[in-house]
Amino acid sequence: MATDYDAPRKTDDDVAEDSIEELKARRNDAGSNDVDEDENEAAENYELPGADLSKEELTVHVVPRQEDEFTCSHCFLVHHASQLAYLDDNGLPVCKECAA
Repeated sequence: MATDYDAPRKTDDDVAEDSIEELKARRNDAGSNDVDEDENEAAENYELPGADLSKEELTVHVVPRQEDEFTCSHCFLVHHASQLAYLDDNGLPVCKECAA
């Protein structure tokens, strides 16, 4: 929606004079622009242009945990040793993000 920045602005008195019916009509008009779209359905119907990936396999190179890394006992993510907040009561490491 385009906005005319040169138009005079409404004062508090002008806003107070707006009727309930006008406000309801504006709200209904603004809500009519919303589009309900199922994201999963849209993703299933989306195809990459010119690509048939049906027989492709995803290969990922997995790097083992390094000596200066740890696995957080709360979020189970691997973090660098500098992200260690503390060891819990069982002696298990907790990262700074989970400790916050």
